[in-house]
Amino acid sequence: MEDLEMSEKNTPADHDFPPYHFRCPISMELMKDPVTISTGVTYERNNIEKWFFSYKKETCPATMQSLENFDMIPNHTLKRLIVAWQTEEDAKNVICSTSSTPRPSANHDEIQALLNTIMSSPFKVNSIKKLRSIIEIDDEMKNDFIRSNGVEVLVQILDQILLESSDFTTFRACEEALCILHQLPISGEGKTFKLLSKQESTRSMTVMLQRGSTEARLHSITIFEKMAKTEYDWSFVIQDQGIDFFKSVLELVSDEICSKASSCALKVLIEILRASKKNKLRAIEAGAVCVLIELLPDSKRSKCEKMLQVIKLLCECAEGRQALVEHSMGIVAVSKNMLYVSNAATKIGVKIIWLICNFHPTERVLEEMLICGSVKKLLALLQMDSRSSTKDRVVKIFKMHGNSWKLYPCFPWDLKDYLDL
Repeated sequence: MEDLEMSEKNTPADHDFPPYHFRCPISMELMKDPVTISTGVTYERNNIEKWFFSYKKETCPATMQSLENFDMIPNHTLKRLIVAWQTEEDAKNVICSTSSTPRPSANHDEIQALLNTIMSSPFKVNSIKKLRSIIEIDDEMKNDFIRSNGVEVLVQILDQILLESSDFTTFRACEEALCILHQLPISGEGKTFKLLSKQESTRSMTVMLQRGSTEARLHSITIFEKMAKTEYDWSFVIQDQGIDFFKSVLELVSDEICSKASSCALKVLIEILRASKKNKLRAIEAGAVCVLIELLPDSKRSKCEKMLQVIKLLCECAEGRQALVEHSMGIVAVSKNMLYVSNAATKIGVKIIWLICNFHPTERVLEEMLICGSVKKLLALLQMDSRSSTKDRVVKIFKMHGNSWKLYPCFPWDLKDYLDL
């Protein structure tokens, strides 16, 4: 009964599906003949007998404890509670027969059968693949899958990768589970988000981000990107994984084959870096500034804009600005994209140059800006007719350092009077 009380506390009420403690841990179906084994866990008699005598297992399926005693004691108390619950639910269904409860999909029975197989069989990969083919049909199938507690089943598989006893079969099942989970809608208040944002689940996904196949890494970063849109608190992930997490994300940013993975990784980085200065320092420590600068010259517009945004966030820290100016191509790479890629890239590029000029204006840096063309680009922006925040920022830059630049022979003389230097 103690186990029963704990289950009641930890499981939210769900009138569309039997309460957790009424379901067999193996099949996740309502128990008809509940029996308790020596570990104190209750199972449906047919399922636990199959586990012991068909699969020749000598462990408790839920706790994985080794067993010496295989006795099964009928749990009459739980059976009475299940019967009472069924009676109450039948009465509710009669009263609420005209309610707006979503109807099961055409594949509901097949979804339920596959989930039961996944829970009861040690060979899960093929069943998950079949389930994936159903989920991909349309949103109705996805919603039915979620209502059938399919997310809980797959998250349990995901968490098994953290066990020391996990093997290649477990790893493959985890990869297939991610194939389904990344397709599901994730909102801050939804059940899917609550399950995937648990510490065990996020740790499992970071493991797949580091060690999984190309497809599994894409699916993991896609889930992280959806979570980032919900204002998810990344503090546990960063504290748990440290710079290894950033290194894994930066590897995906560098992926020139899968543009979707690269784009998702950049979006995740932007949201994480916005959250705190500590996150920025970890990313800088992982070499983010160097990686992004080297990728900038060959990047297309959308990716270039996102990378400049990440660099701008990193340059809000002294360590980030230091890393940029110390890189031989740092200022050159940023300046090259101003007035070349897009208005958004120009605007972000000017912000980066402004941060450097405002907080890191060494003589070497100012000279490099003049030689590599940064000042020329800034002058071109200054001569534009329209008034904008970007142009105002350029004016401030020249007010700070125009007197230094005018001493160089390459500075345009015709602009000295314009700038009142």
